[in-house]
This record gives sequence, structure tokens and C-alpha cells, in this order.
Amino acid sequence: MKKRLYILLLLVLFFGNFSAMAQPGNKQQQLEKQRERILNYIKKINTLLFKTRGVKKTILSEVEDINQRIKAQENLIRVTNQQANLLTRNINENLTQISLLRNELQSLKEDYAAMVVKSYKSKSQQSRVLFLLSSNDFLQAYKRIQYMKQYANYRKKQGESIKAKTLLLQQLNKDLIAQRKEKDLLITQNIAAKAELKKERESQQTLITSLKKEETTFTKQIRSKQQKANKINGQIKKLIREAIAAANKKAREEKAKTTTASATTFALTPEAAAIAKDFKNNKGKLIWPVKQGLVINKYGTRQHPQFPNVTQTFHGVEIATNANAQARTVFNGKILQIQQLKNANKAVMIQHGDYITIYYNLATISVKKGDRVSTKDPIGRVFTHPVTKETVIKFMVYKNDTEMNPADWIYRM
Repeated sequence: MKKRLYILLLLVLFFGNFSAMAQPGNKQQQLEKQRERILNYIKKINTLLFKTRGVKKTILSEVEDINQRIKAQENLIRVTNQQANLLTRNINENLTQISLLRNELQSLKEDYAAMVVKSYKSKSQQSRVLFLLSSNDFLQAYKRIQYMKQYANYRKKQGESIKAKTLLLQQLNKDLIAQRKEKDLLITQNIAAKAELKKERESQQTLITSLKKEETTFTKQIRSKQQKANKINGQIKKLIREAIAAANKKAREEKAKTTTASATTFALTPEAAAIAKDFKNNKGKLIWPVKQGLVINKYGTRQHPQFPNVTQTFHGVEIATNANAQARTVFNGKILQIQQLKNANKAVMIQHGDYITIYYNLATISVKKGDRVSTKDPIGRVFTHPVTKETVIKFMVYKNDTEMNPADWIYRM
């Protein structure tokens, strides 16, 4: 009875641990996917921000580019540490499991050995016949036959159990070796990532030191750039309101059935309302406005990382991409406006019901006002700066004349 309870306890412990081990396996897969995404992100940074050696960049631009890579390296180290820690826990659980199995296997072997000895002592056919003939009656003889059959089956199952436990123990040992190798590899990769991070920080610190020496000059440059961005955003808002007014006027002239609209909201036809609903339903799933891109400036207002007394506001997102990259529409719609902005490059506005997407900093345009476009249709080539060789598209999302965060709409932005 005690032996049965002992075996039952071991099974409960084993399957309980096995169930617990299944979750770390899933967690490890999630971390590996996350790590692969970070590695791809670092590859994008190297391709899009550090693609041309010797290109003349401003110190500010270099510091910002290096900062992108530092953040990515820090994330890589963090995720790799999580993987290594998880593997350590798995290894410790495996060691506990191996210890339990070894004890159980030893108990089974001793039990089996005792059965073999007992069987050997009474193995002769004569002993079995005498055992049956010595029965008091037929019923007792029948029970003894059944007992011998059950005893033989029990021996067989004990042998099979020992074999299964031995194979499981061997597999656990094999898994343990593989996990240790994987952990060693992660630790090696982490050491390399930390060394790279140290070099990046040293390089960045040298540039920051030179920035601090001319803080007043650079502060003026940043503020001047912000003023220009605000003026451009003002032009865009004005164009949007003019487009809304023109669209609503046309709708009234055509006596179309529209919803109530103000001077800053589109009066939607049933078709336009359906497009707007479809656009909204795809929030967070829209494609990027370029095939390959890297966000270098996120939407919103924040302090400058090097000059805390300077505030920057980004009305959309700025995305670095490849030279000669084509801008593409993120969703079905109609070309609302094409504009050469004052002291800036070209912009294309696409209407999706009462939503508008804006693609700014284009060198050439391949569509015209009023065109119907579909998802992924090319709309123009992104401008490449002749000196810095930077190719950056500025992408914005509006609902009527209210700006929105593009990262909420584009998949994994």
C-alpha cells in the first residue's frame, strides 16, 4: 500500500512539473520571436540610418541615429537576459526531474530484481504443477491460475515501466545538455551586445560633449526647425479645411443626401460613410506608407533628449526609408489634394470618408487630384536630401481636421 502511494506521489509530482515546464517553453518561444524582431529592427537601423559611410551629417542627426541603435541594443540585452534566466529555471527543473526519476527508477529496479529472484526460485514447471495440484478444490486451483497470470503480467509491466523511465531519463539528460548549450550561446551573444553597446555609448558621449560646447547654437537650430514644422502643419490644416469646405459645397450643389456637417467636418455620402467605417475597422492593421521603413521621430510633444529646455512637437511620424523609395497608400481612398508646400516638398492627401492620410516630403508625384487609389498603390517617390542622403517621409493621419497618432493605425509602428 505504501509503495503504491509512493508511486502515485511521484506521478503527481512528475506530471505537475511537466505541466509547469510547458509554460516556460511557450514563454521561451515568445521571447525568441521578440528577440528576432529586435534583431530585424537593428538591421533596419544599420541599413537605413548607417547605410553610407562618410556622409556629412549634423552632429544632432548623428546623436539621434546612434540613440536609436543604443535603445535597440538595450532591448536586445534585456530580452536575451530574460531568455537566459528562463533557461536557468528550466535547467533547474530538469535537474529536479532527473533526480526524482532516478530515485523512482532505482525503486522499480529493486522491486523488479526481487520479483526475478522469487520467480527464479519457483520457476520450474514442476513447482507450478505441484502448486496447482495442492489446491483443495477446483475453485482454489482456478484462482491460483489467475494469480500466476496476473503475476506474469505484473512482471511484464514492471519491465516496460523500467524501460520507459530509462528512456525518459535519457531524454531529460539530452534536453539538459541542449539547454545548457543554448544558454551558453545566449550569454556569449549578450557579452557581444554589451561590448557593442559600450562602444555606441562612448561614441555618442563624444558627440554630446561637442554639442554641449555649442548648446546655444544647436538650441536655435532646433527651435528654428520646430517653427518651420509648425508652419507646415498650419498649411496642412488650412488645406484640409479648404478641402472639407469644397467637398461639402459640392455635395450641397449636387443635393446629395448627407449627414449634418460643420465647416470642419466632411458631409458624408453613404459611400463615403462606408469607406470611413471600413477605415476605422482596420485601425492598427493598416500597412506602412513605404515598403521598408524605420520610425525616427514618433508622434507627440516631448523634451529634446540632449537639450531638456527645448520642446519638440511632431504632428505625425517621420520614417527613414531607402533612397528612391515609393510612397504607397495605406488604404483605399480618393486623392483629395496634391500640394507643393511653401519652403518644403510635395504632399499628397488621400481621403478615406472623413479620415485623411497625408504623405509629405515627396520629390515626385505619380497620381492626380480626384484619382481613386487602392491599398499599396504608389503615389510618388520620397525625397532624398542631396547632402545628408537621408530619405525621410512624414506621414500623418487626420479625422476631419483633428490630427491623430499614426502609430495607433499602422500595424506594428
